[in-house]
Amino acid sequence: MKHEWRKAEKAWYLPKQPTILTLPRLNFITLTGNGDPNQPQFGEQVSALYPVAYDLRMALKRGDLGEPYEYTVYPLEGVWTTSDGSRGVNLNKAALQYKIMLRQPDRLTEQDFEASRARVMAKKQILWLAELRWESYEEGQVLQTIHHGPFDDEPTTFAQLQAVLKEKKLKVIPTMGDYWHREIYLTDARRTAPEKAKTVLRYRVAPE
Repeated sequence: MKHEWRKAEKAWYLPKQPTILTLPRLNFITLTGNGDPNQPQFGEQVSALYPVAYDLRMALKRGDLGEPYEYTVYPLEGVWTTSDGSRGVNLNKAALQYKIMLRQPDRLTEQDFEASRARVMAKKQILWLAELRWESYEEGQVLQTIHHGPFDDEPTTFAQLQAVLKEKKLKVIPTMGDYWHREIYLTDARRTAPEKAKTVLRYRVAPE
């Protein structure tokens, strides 16, 4: 049976309201960058993630890596901060620092990833492939909700999360290094009108 994250892990990816949950260790293909995501570099980096992700998906489906396994590729994610401390309505997009990523099934290993990247690099000349990394990370306790609409309107939804933090006496702690928050893109910005976009906004949290 095909593993579909929208059904199997609905609570993780499709929260109906601000939700606190605890996440286990997960595997990701990642790529680090900086600057305004509206500039061409960001799109190039996102495009570099998918050839390896699809190569691994097909290897699992064919049974090249053990028992055949079929799944839906996970949505694009990103963890974000800024080099100048700017936030919210005062955000300086040129100062953004990010790590974009695609989650991978638990049965895959770093060795599988390295072999896949080598296969893709032998076939295609794609910028940023050499910069891809394999990371396993346990985020632990998080607070998340879905933001509906343009990215520039996210401060309103983050304010809702801040209210929950205050109510539950929680504080935000960095994720995957020094990144301030995580975003999971449930819709494709290249094909979706900004007002119809859906993005999970997630803080890693701990008691105050």
